[in-house]
Amino acid sequence: MTPSSIETRFSWIIAGVSLSLLAFSFGGLWIIAVGLKTIAADTGGSRSVPSAASSLAWLGTAFGGIIMGQIAERIGVRWTVAFGAVSMAIGLALSSGGEPWQLYVGHGLFMGLLGNAGINAPLYVYVSRWFDKHRGSSLALISSGSYIAGAIWPTIFERSIAHYGWQQTMLGFGILQMVVIVPIALTVLRRPPEIPAAAAGAGGASTYRIFGWHPNLVFVLLSIAAFLCCITMSMPQAHLVALCSDLGISAAHGAAMLSVLLAGGVVCRQIWGAASDRIGGLLTVLASSSLQIAAMVGFVFTQDEVGLFTVAGLFGIGFSGIIPAYVLVVRELYPAHEAGWRVPGVLLSAGVGMASGGYLGGVIYDFFGYYAPAFAFGVLTNALNLVVVGILVARQRFARRTGLTA
Repeated sequence: MTPSSIETRFSWIIAGVSLSLLAFSFGGLWIIAVGLKTIAADTGGSRSVPSAASSLAWLGTAFGGIIMGQIAERIGVRWTVAFGAVSMAIGLALSSGGEPWQLYVGHGLFMGLLGNAGINAPLYVYVSRWFDKHRGSSLALISSGSYIAGAIWPTIFERSIAHYGWQQTMLGFGILQMVVIVPIALTVLRRPPEIPAAAAGAGGASTYRIFGWHPNLVFVLLSIAAFLCCITMSMPQAHLVALCSDLGISAAHGAAMLSVLLAGGVVCRQIWGAASDRIGGLLTVLASSSLQIAAMVGFVFTQDEVGLFTVAGLFGIGFSGIIPAYVLVVRELYPAHEAGWRVPGVLLSAGVGMASGGYLGGVIYDFFGYYAPAFAFGVLTNALNLVVVGILVARQRFARRTGLTA
């Protein structure tokens, strides 16, 4: 007799371990966010240099996820995760050299394309294959890893940079990542119970429809939506500490504010995950993105410390449901055997958006000399995201009313 569910207690152990791995793997990316002004001063004075390095890490993570996702399908996720941790340690060591090219290569190639790419997207697909009834909640849980990293590490990095410098902070954290992630990956991660089968047919995407549309059309719209919302999502995360410094707020308080933003995201992400199990991924994206744009407007007009702490908390509530909901939409709408490339594909679009937003924030700041125009641009991209998601939600409802099948 076939069991009613593939979920077991060990499914949640796997989700918890994956969460911990992601909390470490994303930690190194926050060193630049905390030390942005110091690193910029040491590399020529332009904030676009460290911003570009951070963006390259996101781009590498996004593009590399497509390749690493396919490799993980063949050799197992434990090996891509272990390889990714070693690569990130190499990237941080290279970046600590202090030259702009070292920052670019260290972050873009080793930390992004070879490093975090081997951990992030493969773990999303891997964990989704341990769940069927609570897939949205489990994806929300592991997607909190990057923001647990942001809630924990910025204050630690701020103290470390102040006492030892950003180069030594990078070196030390690279070693810590490798020592923690590699043994856990090799000893805990094992084959998931959901085996992607050829059950969906050999005909490929042309043999089925989603909302009455070609599945690749829906996928393109999802990818565009992910790109647009993540431009907005990344700007406060990459530039909040620097914004606070410009306004006369101490770096320590700015780092604490970033932690509040990300801690709010971690707490509320589980609420969004539970909601997505009930209402579905698309409606979760729409609701979460609507709250994100409201908070982004607040960043444009708020100048005082108390107000910024409040807006940062609201932003954390808003953005926290978006990324896991996109992954859930893919798993809801597409066959299991396509998850290995469609999930990394959506995460690719999101990663490009994160990279673009962080970089554009630096470029727009360098042009105008203050952050309000950059954040206003973030409001615009979020509004465009809501248009695209709104089209998909409307089409989904139309398909249900008229009996069109997915």
